[in-house]
Amino acid sequence: MHLATPANEKAVKDAINPPATISRQTAVWLSAAMLVVGFIAGTVFGVFKTSPIPAGPSIDSPAASANPPAEMFQAMEAEAARNPQNADAWVRLGNAYFDTDQYQRAIEAYERALTIQPDNPNVLIDLGVMYRRSKQPEKAVEMFSRAMAVDPRHEMSRMNKGIVLLHDLKDEPGAIAAWEGLLAINPLATFRDGQSVDELVRHYKEGHENEGDSSK
Repeated sequence: MHLATPANEKAVKDAINPPATISRQTAVWLSAAMLVVGFIAGTVFGVFKTSPIPAGPSIDSPAASANPPAEMFQAMEAEAARNPQNADAWVRLGNAYFDTDQYQRAIEAYERALTIQPDNPNVLIDLGVMYRRSKQPEKAVEMFSRAMAVDPRHEMSRMNKGIVLLHDLKDEPGAIAAWEGLLAINPLATFRDGQSVDELVRHYKEGHENEGDSSK
């Protein structure tokens, strides 16, 4: 996606799939808004975080997410050390690091959780987001692909994979394939601003068709 304009990075919280330790989803916007020509100008793409901190102050609160107390980290780190086989403890710690932009520490905590529960698609997606934020897009795509393999109907993994393939790795065919897989699951899938995934896919496909016509 080209014609990019700067945008403030922000987190947007939504309710989604509330299993035992997952009660909402947080959309973590990429560091720049990626704008596309024509009718999709203004579409903002983000990679999505799935796992919140399940206890303590709500991170919907700016005060809670901006500057969590050191004691919170110490308590979570101590809990994980006391219960090294407790995947939830590592996920909580990873989430705390995620929400304070401590990418490498979040990666390490999520990796520990996955050694205990390797087939958790939500943790795989959160780990993928952290890899992307730490400028490792290939690893991010790997994590999203693993989440897709665990749960072939997991929409967020396909959404995120397409975004990283297109924006970071300049792999337009791969991104289109990921999004077409998403549309096969949910034909009405949209990006955060309501832009239709189907419209974007058609835009890129029609653009290539027009390029082919002009070359004749």
